Amino acid sequence: MEAAAPAPDPAGETDFPPAYVGSPSCRDCHLEIYERFVRGSKKARTREQVEKMLPKLTGEEQQTCFQCHATGYGQPGGFISYFQTPDLGDVGCEACHGPGSAHLQSQSQWQMQDDPPAETIRRRPDPQTCASCHTPERGGGPDAVRMFSGAH
Repeated sequence: MEAAAPAPDPAGETDFPPAYVGSPSCRDCHLEIYERFVRGSKKARTREQVEKMLPKLTGEEQQTCFQCHATGYGQPGGFISYFQTPDLGDVGCEACHGPGSAHLQSQSQWQMQDDPPAETIRRRPDPQTCASCHTPERGGGPDAVRMFSGAH
């Protein structure tokens, strides 16, 4: 798999590609949204269901599950396994909003400004991001996601 091109660094100091940091990294600044997400969203608990099925699946079938039921699977810095990357084992914040490392870095650099530069995080996820997993064959498109998923 080819590595992604480096993301623009808002501070202009590094050219590292964005990295996944896990939903718990979002908690400190976005506590209310985070708590609502982990309490009410089925996405925040996909690992529970996938782990029940894993023993019955081939390695290829498991990979297919991880593409939609883990965060960043197959992407640089994304989910590898429940042992190696436990904070990415569910469909977390970054599955919709993108890798969070640049956003965390920008928050540190800009002293928690209310509106960090747009390139650091997807504030409003593109419906195509949802549609990559939520196809009509899998139970609906982006409209079904917004209506029934409890995103946050």
